[in-house]
Amino acid sequence: MNTLSVKLFADGAEKAGMLEMYNNPIISGFTTNPTLMRKAGITEYKKFALDILSVIRDRPISFEVFSDDFAEMERQAMDIASWGSNVNVKIPVTNTRAESSVPLIATLAGAGVKLNVTAMMTVEQVKAVLPAMAHGPGGYVSVFAGRIADAGIDPVPIMAEVVGMLKDYPHIELIWASPRELFNIVQADQVGCHIITATNDILKKLPTIGKDLTEFSLDTVKMFYNDAKAAGFVV
Repeated sequence: MNTLSVKLFADGAEKAGMLEMYNNPIISGFTTNPTLMRKAGITEYKKFALDILSVIRDRPISFEVFSDDFAEMERQAMDIASWGSNVNVKIPVTNTRAESSVPLIATLAGAGVKLNVTAMMTVEQVKAVLPAMAHGPGGYVSVFAGRIADAGIDPVPIMAEVVGMLKDYPHIELIWASPRELFNIVQADQVGCHIITATNDILKKLPTIGKDLTEFSLDTVKMFYNDAKAAGFVV
C-alpha cells in the first residue's frame, strides 16, 4: 500500500465516518453528493456542510449544487464556494435535460471557483469541459469509472486517455469515481490517475493490498470455521 501514488479521497456523508477517515493520514480529501446526503438522513444541507467544515479545514472537500436551473446552480455554487478555502464545488456535466453545463463551468472558473465537474463517463465530455476550466483556479474532473464498468465497458482505456489529456492542464486532476472494489484503487494507480474517491467500506480494505494469497486463503478458511462454530451449526 505504501507504493501507491494515487491520492485517496473518502466518499460519504455520514459525519462519524468522515471524521474517522479525517483521522487517517492516508486520506487526502473528501467528496460528497446529494444522494449520499439523503441516504445519511441529512435534511439541512448548509448546516451539515458548515459543521463538517468546522473540523475538516486542511483537506479538499467537494459539495455539489442541487438545482437543475443554471442560473440557480450559479447562485448555489458561489454560496458553496464561500464556505471555505478548501471547498470544491461539484457541477454535473449536464442538467437533467441533457443541456451542457460548460457555459456555467466557464463562468464559475472565471470567477475563481474551484470546481469538481462530476457525472462524466466519456472522453468527449471531458474534452468539452477542460477548456472551460482552463483559466480558472483548477480543480477536478470526476469520471465515473465504476458506472462505465457497470455498462459492460472497460473503464481503464478511457481513464488512461483522460490522464494523457490532462498533461496539458496541470492544475486539473482526474478523479476515478464510483469504484466498486479495492482492486479499482490498484487500477487507478497503475493508469496514473491522480485521485480515487471511495467509500469507507472499500478504504478499510486497504491493508489487504499485497497480502500473501496463501495466508489470505487460510484466514478465509478460519473465518468460515469460526462463524460456523459461533452459530452452533449441526447436521
